[in-house]
Amino acid sequence: MFKKVLSLVLMVAMLCTLTISFASCGTVTADMTEAPLAEVSLKKDFDIPDDFKIGIICLHDEASTYDLNFINGVEKIKTVLGLSNEQVIYKKNIDESAACTEAAEDLVDQGCKIVFANSFGHESFLLEAAKKHPEVEFCHATGTMAHTEEIDNFHNAFASIYEGRFLAGVAAGLKLNEMIDKGDITAEQAKMGYVGAFTYAEVISGYTSFYLGAKSVCPSVTMEVQFTGSWYDEIKEKEAATALINNNCVLISQHADSMGAPSVCEERGVPNVSYNGATDESCPGTFIVSSRIDWAPYYLYIIKQFCTGAEIADDWCGGIEEGSVVLTGINQTAAAAGTLAKIQEVAAKLQDGTLKVFDTNTFTVGGNKLADDHKADVNTDAAFEADTDVVDGGEFQESKFRSAPYFDVRIDGIKLLNEKF
Repeated sequence: MFKKVLSLVLMVAMLCTLTISFASCGTVTADMTEAPLAEVSLKKDFDIPDDFKIGIICLHDEASTYDLNFINGVEKIKTVLGLSNEQVIYKKNIDESAACTEAAEDLVDQGCKIVFANSFGHESFLLEAAKKHPEVEFCHATGTMAHTEEIDNFHNAFASIYEGRFLAGVAAGLKLNEMIDKGDITAEQAKMGYVGAFTYAEVISGYTSFYLGAKSVCPSVTMEVQFTGSWYDEIKEKEAATALINNNCVLISQHADSMGAPSVCEERGVPNVSYNGATDESCPGTFIVSSRIDWAPYYLYIIKQFCTGAEIADDWCGGIEEGSVVLTGINQTAAAAGTLAKIQEVAAKLQDGTLKVFDTNTFTVGGNKLADDHKADVNTDAAFEADTDVVDGGEFQESKFRSAPYFDVRIDGIKLLNEKF
């Protein structure tokens, strides 16, 4: 009997030491700090007609962290502006096909003055509706065509989320340093994994800025990226995260929209930097921080412009100052000590311009510094031909020439495991 009890005690003790990210054996709870970036106050200072309506087209629904982020922004601005449920009409689970045009047409028929769509693949279909209804404003997130099509009632928007990704990367780098200092890994074993959806510029910009943030505090860091070929596929995202962890990645982040990667990290006890929202409730032992775009400032902007008769910009990009780039609070259960203060320090440098995310002195391409005459595909065409000089003053000027990312550089230190998507 004594031997059985002793064996049980030893087994429990072993389980308590297997997962370095968990603070203790037993129930783990998140210990969240304040958000590192100050919240920007949004207010109503204009009149809204009683017949005003806005329509929101979402690729998925609340089950997708990506779509939930947009929906939360809408609900936030509903409260700020005092909009009724009847003044905000959702169209959810609208795929990237003619279904988007049909949804937009129906929203127009229901009296919407502004129609907003949230997925990259919605763009051409929303543009078709915009051409048919010049009296309605059509606004599209992540798109690239508004500044070249020059249609008065069609608009694109994005945010400088690469700054948020960089800050999240700083948190990741600090965690790696902590693991190195504790002897859990060596400096050479500081390898991160990243679950990406597609090899689009938006994803490249995101994983590169995240890596550069980590590298700014942990110089030995490397990263591997596994693509899924889908914005939202929980099974594939789980498989990608599992493959990265099995390949000795000791921290995981992602640009994909389900809970797939975070849930695997929690199961395996691997630190995770999420995207589009906190996962502390589901993953209290491994969630560190999350960056996201807050779309509420843009919703406020387009509604105010419409209601006051002002022009809506063809291509709008919000940043930290506008409240468009935000971070969740930091989970001190999983994060390294001092993470909050360090992120606030780095954010201040981003805001005053003394630090640039894509400073060409901080990375190389094939062992060489990025050329000053490097061109990127800004005016997107079918061949994705590079057309615009984007390096100036020793910096790749992301989101300067259009709101949507066009960073297309494969920098050293990041290994792509599959590029078929």
